[in-house]
Amino acid sequence: MSETFDDETKRDVLRAVADDLRDEGSSEAEKLAATVHRVSDLYDPDEETDPQEIYLNMRNILQISEQGGLGR
Repeated sequence: MSETFDDETKRDVLRAVADDLRDEGSSEAEKLAATVHRVSDLYDPDEETDPQEIYLNMRNILQISEQGGLGR
């Protein structure tokens, strides 16, 4: 039997996971934390976003990161 969670719980759990990932300290963990936190915005009533916007935003961030950052 599967359990369902309300949006507030989903958001809070995703943000807690993102915080834990940030504590790891590696650049890979930081990128993943940013992605997880961004996904949590889907469950935040104060955020106006959708999955496509999150995907495009994160793709852009990862591409810039792979190229060495904004200061290239």
